[in-house]
Amino acid sequence: FQDWNSGRSTEGRYSDNNWINSGKISFTINSFSEKLQRGVESGSERFKGIRRSFKSCSFNRGFGSIKKVLDPQGPFLQRWNKIFLLSCIIAVSIDPLFFYVPVINDDKKCLVLDEKMEITAGVLRSFTDIFYIIHIIFQFRTGFIAPSSRVFGRGVLVEDSLAIAKRYLKSYFVIDVLAVLPLPQVVILIIIPQMRGLKSLNTKNLLTFIVLFQYLPRVFRIYPLYKEITRTSGILTETAWAGAAFNLFLYMLASHVSFNNRFSGLFGTCFLLKGNTHAGKTPVGIILNVTPVHFTVMTYLQSTTTRLEEMRVKRRDAEQWMSHRLLPENLRERIRRYEQYKWQETRGVDEENLLCNLPKDLRRDIKRHLCLALLMRVPMFEKMDEQLLDAMCDRLKPVLYTEESYIVREGDPVDEMLFIMRGKLLTMTTNGGRTGFFNSEYIGAGDFCGEELLTWALDPHSSSNLPISTRTVRALTEVEAFALVADDLKFVASQFRRLHSKQLRHTFRFYSQQWRTWAACFIQAAWRRYSKKKLEESLREEEDRLQDALANASGSSPSLGATIYASRFAANALRALRRNRSRKRRVLERVPPMLLQKPAEPDFTAEE
Repeated sequence: FQDWNSGRSTEGRYSDNNWINSGKISFTINSFSEKLQRGVESGSERFKGIRRSFKSCSFNRGFGSIKKVLDPQGPFLQRWNKIFLLSCIIAVSIDPLFFYVPVINDDKKCLVLDEKMEITAGVLRSFTDIFYIIHIIFQFRTGFIAPSSRVFGRGVLVEDSLAIAKRYLKSYFVIDVLAVLPLPQVVILIIIPQMRGLKSLNTKNLLTFIVLFQYLPRVFRIYPLYKEITRTSGILTETAWAGAAFNLFLYMLASHVSFNNRFSGLFGTCFLLKGNTHAGKTPVGIILNVTPVHFTVMTYLQSTTTRLEEMRVKRRDAEQWMSHRLLPENLRERIRRYEQYKWQETRGVDEENLLCNLPKDLRRDIKRHLCLALLMRVPMFEKMDEQLLDAMCDRLKPVLYTEESYIVREGDPVDEMLFIMRGKLLTMTTNGGRTGFFNSEYIGAGDFCGEELLTWALDPHSSSNLPISTRTVRALTEVEAFALVADDLKFVASQFRRLHSKQLRHTFRFYSQQWRTWAACFIQAAWRRYSKKKLEESLREEEDRLQDALANASGSSPSLGATIYASRFAANALRALRRNRSRKRRVLERVPPMLLQKPAEPDFTAEE
């Protein structure tokens, strides 16, 4: 439509001018209709293109959201697993309602269906089946942690859709499908109403068999789901009374089942047993037999729930402290997330204290098993010998950082060097707060930060003051890393002089964010100098060309008016060129050079 409007306005102006100048109308109906048709076609094509692009964008967004892999340890899936577990328990408790649908009509002496119970049981069962269907869909989009990567931290999340589907099809897919099949609804809505005569009496046994057949996979699915929730989120319920209510509900659900319809007769036969004839000794025997079993069960339950109870106590104390200090909600959420993340990784065990109490050789072997494979992924340590790597493994400490937490800020002292194993971070600098300067870069597994500490540790004449960080590092996701504190790094650097090598120098420069930023600024400054030189040369050539044109115009002088016009034009052009050149020179003088100060390089030449 824009082309049509511009064409129409142009034609309108042309026709008006032609009408005024010549007094004749040159804008005919045919030309107008032709322009109108061409404009409409152009506008329609643009509109179709916009629609196609919009549809493609919306489809890509939708497809991208569908293809997204869910994290099994994420908050959304943890919350959904708890909801699904509750729905599974409710579904198992609803299934016995189908036994009360077939009833005997006393008046007609025939088998009929209770309509109210039929509708109630069918609706409730269909409602719980929706949760099973949603869970099956989520299982095809839920990643899993590779077992081989669980040595340290959470492990590596597998996001391959084909691998996820194969794993689910081999595990619980068949059980979930058997549990979600609407067999009781089919029996009471289709099969039983079609039965006539004596065959209708067998439908009761058929319904009983089907309900019990689906009862097994539905009950069997509860325990793995419960273990998955406790493995990912730590606990199922936040409070002790909620856990007691959950276990009591499971007990009531399982204790009412009887496989014999003559239970009352069997219960009466228990009293026919002739044991001790002295009634006074019976209570004593009961106490002596039941009391050890009771205390054994209590001891076992306490031993299995000790860690969970300690975590509940810590959480309750933390909540009381946060309420007492009136902390804002965002800080409270960060504290809760960190405590939950720490519990998931350590299960409440103090790993450092546990390792310190072990012998030195055993501690070294354990550290080597935990850290060496991950440490070799850091490019700086690929070419080091085993003795140096053992020393590094012995002094490395695992650290965890939650999402959106600041690891170090620009201007703060650096007290540890981090080697990233998993996660994504953003490192940025303003070059000491310089106006208009900002540099940022993403780092991940295999990278490191805090290289200022390495320069300080390798300098034999360094002061006792810790170096100042030149960058701000923020965790974009949950980060797992190994930390080497300043004293340990100083000890390793002083004891093992093989750390000083040319190869390590090149590796350090290549992976150091500080050196990368300096190199980028150095290239930018060189490009600005080159651009400035080219601009000055082009201005000088333009000035010479105008002066030659002015000299030629004054020499030929075809007319006095043309000579005056050419001289004024050349003078104005020269004046503008000189003004622009002086203005650019003043701007370049006012703007400070963007080149950073060259980073201090570690003393890699000490033993070369």
